[in-house]
Amino acid sequence: TYNTMKFSISFFHWVATCTTTVVGLSSEPFSRRQALQTAASGAVTSLFGPQIANAAGADTRAETFDVDDYLRTGMVAQPMGVSGQAGKSRPETGVVLRDGAEVFRDSRTGNVLAEIIVKAKDDSRVPVLASYESPWPLATGTVFDVECRDPNTGDAAFLSVSGNTKGQDLATLPSSFFVDGLFSTTGRFSFYGSPTDIKVKKSIIVRDKYRLFDVTFSTLSQSTQAEIPRKARVVATIPEGTNQAVMLVASASANRWKKGSTEQDISSII
Repeated sequence: TYNTMKFSISFFHWVATCTTTVVGLSSEPFSRRQALQTAASGAVTSLFGPQIANAAGADTRAETFDVDDYLRTGMVAQPMGVSGQAGKSRPETGVVLRDGAEVFRDSRTGNVLAEIIVKAKDDSRVPVLASYESPWPLATGTVFDVECRDPNTGDAAFLSVSGNTKGQDLATLPSSFFVDGLFSTTGRFSFYGSPTDIKVKKSIIVRDKYRLFDVTFSTLSQSTQAEIPRKARVVATIPEGTNQAVMLVASASANRWKKGSTEQDISSII
């Protein structure tokens, strides 16, 4: 059922002229937005040397926020009150945006584009273009990297980048490699400690390029101290020549997941 994968990673390197070769067309200058859209559609066939500035200098300032409100609405109250100051530090997803790059989402198609930095096998840094579709708007603010959220339900889809794969491929990496990173104490779901009852329900390889699995887990609510069951679907891919996996993670509460419409939304993303 996964013959078509909407999540894609493309190498997209820039030269000063921003010239690209497109299938069926002659080489000609493109605007940055046009070139991004073309690359996301898979039409770019020519790769150029990377021009990276301050790739490792991304802003990593800690931010605090009201976690329960963040989970519910995807928004951070400004100015922050006492409850916001009691929040945890900004979640770590491993995502580093290319210097000067912005995250785009086409409101008509839901297509999301983001230029991110990953480490190559020689430990250099290379830019890749990540693309996926989401029915929800982009989440904005300093606590978000690349994430789309439903402001009413907290259903979300976000990008995450793994640690060093040490040369292993998707088929040989254990599920724990992905799970341990996603659910670490500083991860996206670990506002008040690591989630509990983490279980990988299935794990399959799709088209030799993607690893797909479902995860169930529980998170702790700050206000009620009750555990909230959630479910996530994860698709991971390792860009050729790199030692990091790029993951797209879509999640919702277990109760909402049981509703057919929510699972359909998740399936439309992954």
